[in-house]
Amino acid sequence: MALIRYAEGQQRSGSIGATVHSHNRFGQYIRARSVPVNPNTDRQVAMRNATRSLTILWQNTLTQAQRDAWDVYADNLTWQNKFGEVVHLTGLNHYLRSNAQLVALGFGRIDAAPGIFNLAAAELNLGCSASEATQQLTFTFDDTETWANEAGAFQHFFVGLPRNPSIKFFNGPFRYIVSVAGVTPAVSPILATTPFPFVAGQRMWVRSRIMRADGRLSEFAQLNFLTAA
Repeated sequence: MALIRYAEGQQRSGSIGATVHSHNRFGQYIRARSVPVNPNTDRQVAMRNATRSLTILWQNTLTQAQRDAWDVYADNLTWQNKFGEVVHLTGLNHYLRSNAQLVALGFGRIDAAPGIFNLAAAELNLGCSASEATQQLTFTFDDTETWANEAGAFQHFFVGLPRNPSIKFFNGPFRYIVSVAGVTPAVSPILATTPFPFVAGQRMWVRSRIMRADGRLSEFAQLNFLTAA
């Protein structure tokens, strides 16, 4: 890995040919590009199929008025790219972003674009603990928020593979573990059995995402903690 310094104002991010341009706390760097082995897991296949089917639906099933509404929603939202620059996604981008997880998990899709031009608010009070004895996670969240009493709203929870306690950085992959629906209403805490074993003292990362009934999807809330006995 080569640490480099570009001319003032220049930035690089992403792959070009056989090299990858990125940055960390020490500055910009270049490394050789490696192509990971594709295991074609059931989860990967489900997400790809969901994205493919939604793209076909966008082209052939949604009306022009529905597509226009998603474009209007997209035009009203700003996004940050890898450089922190403000950009706009397309209506199709937001349609896929809002629906891919729903479809992959077996929930109904949302074809009508949101009429409120913002993202759902992320969970501000996400908490989690893990017990080696029960092999379960206990998620806590703010069940007084509006989504928690909204029919058609969800909070989806995800977990990453446990790591050594000294590891302080984790960028995935995360595996979906459980959802809680707002119509119930949602009540904190909830329990979920982990998809893989762990022992006390390991570090674990979890994240959640809130989906509002009108299709607005939040950013991730994320935290890490040490598992208990």
